[in-house]
Amino acid sequence: MASDAPQATGDFLPSEDGEPVNAVEAAKVVQSPPPEQPKSIWTRRSIIFSFWAIVVCFGLPLWIRTTTVYRADLPLRLMQQWADGLTCQFEVPLHVVVEAPGVSPTVAERLAQTLEEYYNEQNFFPIHRLRVTLSDLPQYDDSLQSPGSDRTSLAGASSNTVLTVRLKPSESESTALSRLDPYEAVLDVYYSPQHLETTRTAESHTRWPFSDTIVGEIQKVFAEEQATLAHLFINSGSPVKIDHLDEILYPQRKEKLARRATRSFKYAPVYHLTFSLFTPAATPSAWEIKAALDEYLEPLLRSFTTISNFTIDTQIQLFASFSPSIHGPLYNAESRLWTLQKTDLSGFINAAEWPLSPSIGEGPTINFILYVPGERGTPLVIAETGGTSWLIPQWGGVQILNLERDSGDRSMLTEADLKQVVFTFADQLTSLLGLPTSPASHALRISSLTRSHTISLILSASSTLGSLARLTQKLPQISIPDTVAESVDMTIHHLESACNGLKAGEFNRALEHARTAEAEAEKAFFEPSMVGQVYFPDEHKVAVYLPLLGPVAVPLIMAVIKEVRAWRAARRKGG
Repeated sequence: MASDAPQATGDFLPSEDGEPVNAVEAAKVVQSPPPEQPKSIWTRRSIIFSFWAIVVCFGLPLWIRTTTVYRADLPLRLMQQWADGLTCQFEVPLHVVVEAPGVSPTVAERLAQTLEEYYNEQNFFPIHRLRVTLSDLPQYDDSLQSPGSDRTSLAGASSNTVLTVRLKPSESESTALSRLDPYEAVLDVYYSPQHLETTRTAESHTRWPFSDTIVGEIQKVFAEEQATLAHLFINSGSPVKIDHLDEILYPQRKEKLARRATRSFKYAPVYHLTFSLFTPAATPSAWEIKAALDEYLEPLLRSFTTISNFTIDTQIQLFASFSPSIHGPLYNAESRLWTLQKTDLSGFINAAEWPLSPSIGEGPTINFILYVPGERGTPLVIAETGGTSWLIPQWGGVQILNLERDSGDRSMLTEADLKQVVFTFADQLTSLLGLPTSPASHALRISSLTRSHTISLILSASSTLGSLARLTQKLPQISIPDTVAESVDMTIHHLESACNGLKAGEFNRALEHARTAEAEAEKAFFEPSMVGQVYFPDEHKVAVYLPLLGPVAVPLIMAVIKEVRAWRAARRKGG
């Protein structure tokens, strides 16, 4: 049965105006969508606009707000000036007090003036400037001119006094003699009546031989400190200019200072001292270490209280075996001694079995080991030197105590047994703390170490500020929290106070401020939130955001492109 529908191959349908129309074309006309209404177009565009409005007005600001790296304001220029050494002009006034009992006030004043002028003329080290004043004690008292009088009062010395020069009469007509007190910062100068007569008749502009002797002794007192500071300035790259550097820091002294810097600990406000007794046998199992430390070491520790504090603990380890890395000890039949080679000293500590903690508390730990050989291993010495003690740089010291075989009860080491041991530990401690070896006065060496540590901490804190300034400029994406800005401000404040303390001769106060400045600078530089972002490059951010924003951004962007194309096509058609 034939269909009444027109065939697409050749049938024609009449149109409304009577003209025939092809059936395929008629089907196309029927299937075409009706033209879109303007209202629908604006609705669609409004929806697209609303999405973009939310993205631009809310999403983008929120994203910027939550991802913006906060950078607190830092005084970068001032920080760099500190690092370049342009802010703190180092000046260390050496306040010397002259006690001249038996000398008329006029002559004593001229002598003090001559000492100051002559020393500063001969001084090649620009940091040190001598300031000589007379003691408040009575200067002219004939009763004090007798050779037997020995006035030891330091009432005329203030807390800022570095050295006290005491003039003492002597009947000897030879060259004036001097003696440096081993415990106090006192230089005793013995003069004869002829020296005093020469002083009284000399003109004010004349350089007296008597004053030359005193100035020469003062120069010897501060010679090693000047070399230490010069070595410090050179290694830190400080712009401080030092004339006659070869005379201050000659090769032998430079090598000596380098060895001292290698073996000593970095400065710390607190050190922990651990004293350990090790023995390969069951005895000795006890020692009177507390009494020995209180008697022989405590005075030394008290002298360091202006620089650092100390905490102490002790321990005993029985049946302690040698480290397997050493080849010994070996028995020498000729000398009847057990010996350790120098090559074995570095591996003497059996770190695997000996309970030695690397750090206890807030400060570094300094270990002191007393090793008591067993009966069959005594006496034990170092083969090359015959010594029984050695120093381990930046770690501690070791002392071997050889007990006599017929010493009786070996279970207890008495205070008398430990006396020389503690003295050895005290010498090792001063080396590990970087205490200068000269002058002979312990008080002068402590004050010299105070000034050296102060300048070292100032240079260290200034260098850290410069590193922080360069880091923040090189990495603009790194965050700078307010705590860093506060630490930087505190560092600069304490640096200024430390420099002012140095210039005023208040060295203990200067050290306290320099110590705080260095701690605050380290705290700012190693801020945890900053350290983490140093190793977070921009490529990581792209890898995080692209999978999240890509699926959202692509449809919105394509919709905008499509609408723009449609608008342009409609405009061309309408035109």
